[in-house]
Amino acid sequence: MRTLVDIPAEDLDLMHDIVGRLGISRAELVRRAITSYLAPYRGQMTHEAFGLWTSSHSGESEDGVAYQERMRSEW
Repeated sequence: MRTLVDIPAEDLDLMHDIVGRLGISRAELVRRAITSYLAPYRGQMTHEAFGLWTSSHSGESEDGVAYQERMRSEW
């Protein structure tokens, strides 16, 4: 995906120095920076949602399919 981002001049200067030392493009540096920044968040949302059906909706241990069928029976 392509995007347009405004980057302060001092950050661009530092990026220029870094890409020169690493021998990579500015685009590659930005991709690496984004990957590094997002690393702690990968998989976090999936983990937080695990077991959601049994703990917060039914008040007791109930199979997710059973909960779904019970909810749909109200329609």
